[in-house]
Amino acid sequence: MTDVQSNSKSSASRRFPAHDDNRDHEIESLPEFDRVVAAGSLAGHRVQSVDLTDRTFALLSTDTTESVFLGCVMEPDAAAKIRAGGSLVFPPVPDLPFDPYRGSLYGPDELFEGLAEAGYDATPDARAYHWYQETKSDGDIFASMLRSIHDDAVSDALGEHLAGAQVVGIMGGHALRRESADYAGAARLGRRLTRSGLTVATGGGPGAMEAANLGAYAAPFEDEMLDGALERLAKAPHFSESVTEWARAAFDIRRSHPGGGASAGIPTWFYGHEPPNVFASHIAKYFVNAVREDGLLARSNAGVVFLPGAAGTVQEIFDNATPNYYQSRGEPTPMVLVNRAHWTERLPTWPLLQALAADRPMAARIALVDSVDEAPEALARLRSESVS
Repeated sequence: MTDVQSNSKSSASRRFPAHDDNRDHEIESLPEFDRVVAAGSLAGHRVQSVDLTDRTFALLSTDTTESVFLGCVMEPDAAAKIRAGGSLVFPPVPDLPFDPYRGSLYGPDELFEGLAEAGYDATPDARAYHWYQETKSDGDIFASMLRSIHDDAVSDALGEHLAGAQVVGIMGGHALRRESADYAGAARLGRRLTRSGLTVATGGGPGAMEAANLGAYAAPFEDEMLDGALERLAKAPHFSESVTEWARAAFDIRRSHPGGGASAGIPTWFYGHEPPNVFASHIAKYFVNAVREDGLLARSNAGVVFLPGAAGTVQEIFDNATPNYYQSRGEPTPMVLVNRAHWTERLPTWPLLQALAADRPMAARIALVDSVDEAPEALARLRSESVS
């Protein structure tokens, strides 16, 4: 490293030091901003996507040394004062269908805004996907930078949301129809795991993923609620027939039974044929599928249940098996594969997983069960197994 590079890095470190706990220095809402200003200083804080148009006096009169403002709307004189003090202002990007600097996860109402009036194609979710389709292959570094900033902001928000939670991932294919017995089984699984105190996280899409999030949503209600929901959803059985009607049917369930259980959905715009499901209360949607997959599996600290699926689910099995094999994330986490015939005959993944696990600590953390109703007991057993 040259002296110039070294001095440049040292200068940057002095101006924008790494905090012991950056979360204490992140401001993601106007009430948080007001509390910090009332305490006397914005120095060293990171302010994410907060409309500060009406906080010009506070910005002009408060110390903003070494602060960073990401996508915050503010008056020009406030921005000029902050920059003059040596801090950074990243202005909002106009005409984007998404906020790259967002400080929180998505919710279903945000992604599907406008669905009732104009249909799915008018929603922010659909518009973000179309923007992605237009920009993903044009080589524009600005567009790729915006996608990266967005995905990093979503990862940050997801980490904050799931901090301290016991998360169980439920993976499965998008093709599962709402009227099928397997869909009902996945919903019962999500409900049972949620009632046991675990936080359900899925790939956030349709099919088995939606069913598991639906089950988590149904957890606080009497069992009859889920039975009725399955019957009503079966009238719009698959998203491929009409995303608009598929989503509207789900929102009807949410409106008739407000206050459902919480769960996480982690979908991607990479698969444009997979809209997010609306039963996940918190949605971390990504542009880059590899980042999304790794984030979902890495956060499933209580284990992962793999329902029958195709290529995507097979990929997830081995994406999860690799860190378990090398113990790169610490002790192996449980892996439960559901449906013996599917994983030994149709897609014989289980024999290879067994072979990989042989004579390694992860051997005590894998299981194959015949039915979805056996999965919770298998998961609990694997969580209690010693890996020494």
